[in-house]
Amino acid sequence: MAALWLGLFFGGGFNTALEATNTEQFCISCHEMENNVYQELQDTIHWSNRSGVRATCPDCHVPHNWTDKIARKMQASKEVWGAVFGTIDTREKFLDKRLELAQHEWARFSANGSLECRNCHDYNSMDWDVMSDKAKRFMKPAAERDQSCIDCHKGIAHQLPETMVFKDPALDQLEQRASGLKVEDGEQYYAVKAVTLYLDEALTQEAGELEAAAPVTLLAHKGDKVQLAVPSWRKMRGFGRVWYEDFGQNIPNMVLDKDVAQNDQLVEVTGDAKEDPLTGLPWQQVNIALWTESGALLPDAEDLWSYARDTYRSGCSVCHSQPAEAHFDANTWPGMFAGMVGFTNMDADTQALVLKYLQKHSSDYADSAH
Repeated sequence: MAALWLGLFFGGGFNTALEATNTEQFCISCHEMENNVYQELQDTIHWSNRSGVRATCPDCHVPHNWTDKIARKMQASKEVWGAVFGTIDTREKFLDKRLELAQHEWARFSANGSLECRNCHDYNSMDWDVMSDKAKRFMKPAAERDQSCIDCHKGIAHQLPETMVFKDPALDQLEQRASGLKVEDGEQYYAVKAVTLYLDEALTQEAGELEAAAPVTLLAHKGDKVQLAVPSWRKMRGFGRVWYEDFGQNIPNMVLDKDVAQNDQLVEVTGDAKEDPLTGLPWQQVNIALWTESGALLPDAEDLWSYARDTYRSGCSVCHSQPAEAHFDANTWPGMFAGMVGFTNMDADTQALVLKYLQKHSSDYADSAH
């Protein structure tokens, strides 16, 4: 009997202590939380809304199931260490650590299907008739896939990290291959990423920027510098600073400085002017030879397209079914992609490659267009 009462005493005490740590007041007793994420929460719909239902810290960050709750509390013991040793005891330290902290929570929500969110938000309880058309367009496919809420709703209760983009390891491998490639004069190559172009071999006079995946011909290589020919098309209205890969297609090869673009001694005109029937603008074939650092070229465009294809199909299918590459033409894709890429964590180099891939595999280039 004594053992029973002792068990009840310790069990009750443990449960009381556990619940005491499962309150918002306990969460914000650390100034790291009160002065940062707690302040941000107060500006969101989870704090104040038309229904008067407010989510507290443990509602979202502590599992409701007892077993999962204990496991989460054990994981959170590391936070005690951080509080004691001041890991994020200033705003500057918190912001520096914010991306890492967010990634931990995003991974947890992804693993459990955003269980804490769905304790309140249930796909089966959603009334599609009162939902906006825009919301339905995204939510219905998500419901069909039983998708985790965090896939699309990062930043809904707290601010997103300013450094939210991540360097893709797969792209890093492509760049490493390019850096070790032995190039040959006269061969065609493709830029793995955007690089600065120069007028001189010493790389002292900047001329512009070569775009990712732009096709070039290697004219010469000397040490760690290469001279490239960049055959392109340009519009004859304005300064002609942006040069394009194909006639009538807004697929940029490079952006030149104004003085370089207008220098007839540098720019070689290689064809007669041609009018774009859709816009009435005259286009002209041109070429230019410029220098840049070696280590950013690959001989096979398919290496770039394979990476961009996988990235597009994985990164852009999280929130909805992504359009087929040939669903739009080359000139429509930039606007469509701009509306999608904000929901991904692609870095700038990856974005440039994926957009170029979409344009080069659009209805203008596909054998069986939409």
